[in-house]
Amino acid sequence: MRKVRIFEHISLDGVIQASADENGFPYGDWSAPYRTPAGREIVLGLYGQGFDLLLGRRTYDGFSGFWPKAPSSPMADRLNAATKYVATHRPESLEWGPFQRIGPDVVEDLRRIKSHDGPDLILSGSSTLTSTLLEHGLADEVVLLVDPVLLGKGKRIFSEGTPARAFELASTQALPSGIVINAYKAAGPLKNQP
Repeated sequence: MRKVRIFEHISLDGVIQASADENGFPYGDWSAPYRTPAGREIVLGLYGQGFDLLLGRRTYDGFSGFWPKAPSSPMADRLNAATKYVATHRPESLEWGPFQRIGPDVVEDLRRIKSHDGPDLILSGSSTLTSTLLEHGLADEVVLLVDPVLLGKGKRIFSEGTPARAFELASTQALPSGIVINAYKAAGPLKNQP
């Protein structure tokens, strides 16, 4: 069975949005000053040797405008080789492959994809898809790359109404740039005191 692993750059106040001008968001690529080649290698190590990508349409469009043209590197080569599972209503315009469309029933399609053998599915960006995965208990791991910034507004990783769930801290690592990488494994329902 495949695992779904969410990787998100996140501000201290929970923002994952990175595109300026989308819904009036003024801060484009705010995590760039904190990303380093050493940090990229650590993240690539966390992704693993082989993986596929799980992407919402906007993230797919952003990635497909950059990665196919990027110079060869371990990150570019692995992202370009990965199968991209894309949640979209416009499959005819997908070009960056290999790819497979996720149909209108995203939850059922993801359950089917997860049930087969294959590499882990890495989701990065795609805030709407992230919320869906968390809401339906489809995420096996959440890796937060916490950047040392407060943004005050923007799309947050956890949307209002996301059901309560428990996670266990699997690892944590501080990078010299100020990013702290926290990996959490799904641990089932929330355990709280009434």
